[in-house]
Amino acid sequence: MKTRLLSEAEGRRTFVAVLERDDEVVPLLTGFAREEGLAASTVSAIGAFSEATLGYFDTEAKRYRNIPVRDQAEVLSLLGDITLEKDEPKLHLHVVLGRRDGSTVGGHLLSATVRPTLEVVREEAPAHLRRRHDPETGLALIDLAEDAVRS
Repeated sequence: MKTRLLSEAEGRRTFVAVLERDDEVVPLLTGFAREEGLAASTVSAIGAFSEATLGYFDTEAKRYRNIPVRDQAEVLSLLGDITLEKDEPKLHLHVVLGRRDGSTVGGHLLSATVRPTLEVVREEAPAHLRRRHDPETGLALIDLAEDAVRS
């Protein structure tokens, strides 16, 4: 993965990253967020995967159901955010993948391998956002309480 800081002003930074063939998306983006101290950022990307595992959150079971994608697919849209959960960066990414026949599949990005590239833009906000476990849903949701948002 190659990265570059594109701009920095008033506590906001914009980074671009280019992931290459066989790069594992989630661990690389999480590691980069940790290294740069990203705690309130938006993420967008396009490119392609050789394989991926998406998730659909089953609200009754309170867990993700895996959606395996075991063939080459175009990343038509990857959107999400980076926040903090227990002082560690937490990626929350959703993706729509285009298949060879023109059909699509989408969901929460659990894992993916790049082929041939993934172009990622991350825009940081000047505040930090935290996630807290919500017992009702079983998810870690963004907490907007005063003590959870730091500048």
